[in-house]
Amino acid sequence: MEPPASTKPDDTKKPSTLSVEPAIPAQPSPLRKMFAVASIAAGIQFGWALQLSLLTPYVQLLGVPHAWASFIWLCGPISGLVVQPIVGYYSDRCTSRFGRRRPFILGGALFVAIAVFLIGYAADIGHASGDDLTKPTRPRAVAIFVIGFWILDVANNMLQGPCRAFLADLAAGDQKKTRLANGFFSFFMAVGNVLGYAAGSYKKLHKIFPFTETKACDVFCANLKSCFFFSILLLLVLSTVALVYVKDVRVEKKAAAAEEEEGEGEGHPGMCFFQMFGALKELKRPMWMLMAVTAVNWVAWFPYFLFDTDWMGREIYGGKPGKEAYDAGVRAGSLGLMINAVVLGFMSLAVEPLGRMVGGVKRLWAIVNFVLAVGFGMTVVITKVAEHQRRLDPAAVGHPSHGVNAASLVFFGVLGVPLAITFSVPFALASIYSSTSGAGQGLSLGVLNLAIVVPQMLVSALSSPWDSLFGGGNLPAFMVGAVAAALSAIMAIILLPTPKPADEAKAASMAVGGFH
Repeated sequence: MEPPASTKPDDTKKPSTLSVEPAIPAQPSPLRKMFAVASIAAGIQFGWALQLSLLTPYVQLLGVPHAWASFIWLCGPISGLVVQPIVGYYSDRCTSRFGRRRPFILGGALFVAIAVFLIGYAADIGHASGDDLTKPTRPRAVAIFVIGFWILDVANNMLQGPCRAFLADLAAGDQKKTRLANGFFSFFMAVGNVLGYAAGSYKKLHKIFPFTETKACDVFCANLKSCFFFSILLLLVLSTVALVYVKDVRVEKKAAAAEEEEGEGEGHPGMCFFQMFGALKELKRPMWMLMAVTAVNWVAWFPYFLFDTDWMGREIYGGKPGKEAYDAGVRAGSLGLMINAVVLGFMSLAVEPLGRMVGGVKRLWAIVNFVLAVGFGMTVVITKVAEHQRRLDPAAVGHPSHGVNAASLVFFGVLGVPLAITFSVPFALASIYSSTSGAGQGLSLGVLNLAIVVPQMLVSALSSPWDSLFGGGNLPAFMVGAVAAALSAIMAIILLPTPKPADEAKAASMAVGGFH
């Protein structure tokens, strides 16, 4: 173990290749400082919530066909796979006088602001550049949107990694404070989700900023623009408070240079990818089985993240992008996502006791995956009932019955249960399997991330063409999700080793997962 920064080094010893580590504080920081840094997660997650609830409908408003909308979402998994390791590498070695984490957090917040401006004003910029509003597709607006969307994904990933690393630095290796810091981060993620989905569900938000509604930007677009104004404000305020209040450790240039000279190739930023992919050869069978189950499980989840509010606007409310009925459905979907986030928050506290109740977290994961499969199956029933109502009464377009509305919101709420388990149990199992096999936990969790982002890329590339093959809409992708959820439940029962209860309790208290 490396000596703390306050310890005088032995001049007779050769410099360590891990010379950035002495920059970690010798003593854990006060909880109030961890709380301040963790609060940035609320600003990050506010933006993610807006992405998940509003941007698929918005890009269709700009004229991107439903069959191609999901290709834009390829950026999320790609940036998560590429950007986070690179940012993590450079934030460990940053020699700025402001510290090694704060410059990246500040840079990420500023890039989020730029991205949000481009997304919110894509329609206006496109119109000013020559887009014809009478045509169904606005190519210049779409180009601006895509650039902003990709910058936003990269910036969010640029923010999240250094924030978590900053919390680890402040905990200084204290396991209890590490768990508390992760708990703070998860709490503020839930707060950001609830705030983001609540903002997306409020149809009069644009009246706070009346200038947002323009000739090129209708009420839905103006509401989106207004939501992003709040997102920028929240993130910049939280980031500024944390960065001013909490001091960051500084890596001396001499130490960083020594690492580069002594690292024998380890100093190259791409080395983290070689290490991660090289670790695949060293994985034991339990980790391979966990990756397989996780990959199939995320084939089930990602159609939901892509098309949840679009499903409400199209299939439940019977609207088309840009029409009032569709916009009402998207707002109702945002309300459903807010309910989902509340259920997710409460269920996150019950993972360990529920695991004991059903005989282990492995079995719990299998059970909730069957619940997920049934939930996706129920979308067919709810959709068919809504369509039947519209056939009998054309006035039902945009006004589904209270029963259909309630069933839709119950669907969102119920899915909060398996989502809470998905965000925790696979990471806990990875911690268990890596510990029992002697593998490094950090590398094992990094490898597990491959089993999450690769299915996301696959679903992004194939789901919309798959939907078009069956006549459009979102149900074909949801049915693939139902089959994948049931298959992952069966695989979890058959393939995954059963951990010891003591290992489960220890890992469940430390593993923190999430979707980004």
